[in-house]
Amino acid sequence: MLDHLIKGATVVDGTGAPARVADVGLRDGRIALVAEPGTVTEQAASSEDATGLVLAPGFVDPHTHYDAQLFWDPFATPSMNHGVTTVAGGNCGFTLAPLHPDRPEDADYTRRMMSKVEGMALAALEDGVDWSWSSFAEYLDALEGRIAVNAGFMVGHCALRRYVMGADAVGGQPTDAQLRAMERLLHEAMDAGAWGLSTTQSATHSDGDGAPVPSRHATPAELIALSKAVGEHEGTQIEAILAGCLDQFSDAEIDLFVEMTAAAGRPLNWNVLTIDAAVPERVPRQLVASERARKSGGRIVALTMPILTPMNMSLGTFCALNLIPGWGEILALPVAERIARLRDPQVRTEMLRRADSREAGVFRRLARFDRYVIGDTYSAENEGLTGRVVRDIAAERGQDAFQCLVEICANDDLRTVLWPMPSDNDPASWALRRETWEHEDVMLGGSDAGAHLDRMCGAPYTTRFLGDCLRGRKLVPLEQAVKMLSDDPARLFGLRERGRIEEGFHADLVLFDPERIDAGPATLVHDLPGDSPRLDSRAVGVVSVRVNGVETVRDDEVTGAIPGRVLRSGRDTRTVPTR
Repeated sequence: MLDHLIKGATVVDGTGAPARVADVGLRDGRIALVAEPGTVTEQAASSEDATGLVLAPGFVDPHTHYDAQLFWDPFATPSMNHGVTTVAGGNCGFTLAPLHPDRPEDADYTRRMMSKVEGMALAALEDGVDWSWSSFAEYLDALEGRIAVNAGFMVGHCALRRYVMGADAVGGQPTDAQLRAMERLLHEAMDAGAWGLSTTQSATHSDGDGAPVPSRHATPAELIALSKAVGEHEGTQIEAILAGCLDQFSDAEIDLFVEMTAAAGRPLNWNVLTIDAAVPERVPRQLVASERARKSGGRIVALTMPILTPMNMSLGTFCALNLIPGWGEILALPVAERIARLRDPQVRTEMLRRADSREAGVFRRLARFDRYVIGDTYSAENEGLTGRVVRDIAAERGQDAFQCLVEICANDDLRTVLWPMPSDNDPASWALRRETWEHEDVMLGGSDAGAHLDRMCGAPYTTRFLGDCLRGRKLVPLEQAVKMLSDDPARLFGLRERGRIEEGFHADLVLFDPERIDAGPATLVHDLPGDSPRLDSRAVGVVSVRVNGVETVRDDEVTGAIPGRVLRSGRDTRTVPTR
C-alpha cells in the first residue's frame, strides 16, 4: 500500500525536462511511482487532488548558517516554508564544533564570534543551544532525530584552529604537530559525516573581540594541507571565502583557490558572485578562477542569488556600513560621541570619500544615501518619515543626502532602520544575470539563512525567484528554474537520491500554485530565544512541503513533524569528480 498519492499534479521533475501531468505515489519516505494520471491501481492510505498545482523536488539551499537555529527551531523557518527541504550549514569557516572539552571558555568565544560575524543574537545562542558536545560527531548526534529538514554540515576552520591552538589561534601559526592535530581533527569530523572543510580569509570577518577570526591567520600551506585531507574522504567538498569574493579576486587569491581544489580533487564553492551591469568586468574576472581550476584538475563554483535580497542598515548597530574602510572605528564609538562625529562636516566628507574609493570594493554601492528608504523610526521628530526616500526629504530640508540621513538617525539615538534601494535593479543587470546563470560553474544560492537575522532575509529566494520566472521577468522557463533550485545543488554536493522526482528517490517535495507562488515582504518578528528579533517572510502559494515523505508544511503552516535527517558524507553523499 502507498502511504500517500498525489494525483494529477503538474510534475516538474528537476532534470529540466518538460513538465507533465502525473500521479506520484509515496511509500516509506521515497517516491514509489510516477505514473500517467488515473492509472495507479495500488491503494493509498491518503491522497490529494493536485490538479493545477506544480509538484517539484524539494529545494536545496547550498549556503546557510542554521547550525545554531535548528536547536530552537527544528523547522528551519522560513526556509522550509519556502520549499527548502535540504540545507547545507557550517559555511564560511564557522561551526559550533568541535569544542575543546577542557576549555569551557571556547564555547563563549564561539558564541561571541558567531554573534559578531554572522549576526546571530547572543541571547539566542546562550539560551537556545545547550552546548553539550565536544567533538563534531557529538554535535551531529545532538541534531539527529530532532530536525524537520535534511541538513549537512561542513566543519569550520575556525573551530579546528581554536580547538588545537587555543587563544593562539588568533594571530599565531601552528607548529608541525599542531597542524597534524588539525588534520586529525578534520579527519575525525569527516569520519563522523562532515561534508568537508569551510574556511574564510575575508577581511570582513572579525571575532567578538574585533580581531580577525582564527582562519584568517592561516597560511596557504595550512589551507592546502587541510584541503588534501578533504580529498581522502568520500562525498566531501570545500567551501571558502576570500576577500576578493565581494568584488574581484587578486591573482594570489585565484592561485590559492585553484591549489585548494586541485589538492583535494573536490569541488570548491564560494559566495557570493555579485552581478551588476555597472561593473561589467567583475563577472569575467571572478570566473577566471573556475576556468583555471578545470585546467588544473579541480572545480570552483560561484554561488549567486537570483533575487535582490533586501538588507537593512543602521548607524546604531553593527551592519555592512561598518565594513566600509574607515567607517568601523567611527560607528563603534559610544552613541553620543558617534553622533557628534557624524555631525562634523569634515568627518562626513572623509567618510564619503572612503566609501567611494576603490578600496571599498562592493561596499561602494552602500554610499548612495539619496536612495535610502527610511524604515522604523522612534522619535516625534521623525514622525511620518517611514517609507520615504532620503533624496526627497533632503531636498525639502536643503541638505545633502548623508547629512539628512545622519540628522534623522540622530533624532532616534541612531536606532532608525534604513533600507538602501538596490543600484543593480536595471534591465541590463538582469540580462547579465540570466547570461551568467548559464555558466557551468555558476549556481544559485548564498541566502545566508540562519544568519544576519535582523538585517536580511535571503531564505525566500526560492519562491520569489519562481514567481519572477512565472509572472515577472520570465528570465528562465519554470523547468530550468526548478532544476537550478533542486537538482543542480544536489549534484554539486553529491546527494544520494535527492534533487529529482524519480522513482526510488527520497520523497522531498514541494507542491505549489503557479498562479500565486511568491514570497511576502520581510517583517521584523521577536520569536528567538531571549525575545531577540529577526526578519521573517511568509510563503505565498506553497500548498505543501514534504521531507522524506512526511508533510512538514501545509499552507505555510508547519505541521510539527520532524522527519529530517542529518546527511552525512559518504553515507548520504557521493564523491563528485573534478577530473
